[in-house]
Amino acid sequence: MFTFETTDQKEARRFRIAQFNGRTVTTRSAGSTVTGHVRSIVENKSSVPAAWTITIIPEVSKPATVNLRPAPRIRAFAEDYL
Repeated sequence: MFTFETTDQKEARRFRIAQFNGRTVTTRSAGSTVTGHVRSIVENKSSVPAAWTITIIPEVSKPATVNLRPAPRIRAFAEDYL
């Protein structure tokens, strides 16, 4: 899990909307990029200005797949028509 704190209200809102819709988010922190699903957003009411603690569950990168082109279907029936 990746946890960070932000004071940007727009950023907190973007993460809250992504959590509600089940979308993945991408954020940069300390030179690294993290992509995953938002698990929680907690507002720290005692801080001035308002701050939010955001927890993201990183996605496991999937290995590249090789797309195989299917054989044309016309060839399967070509012998019947000849």
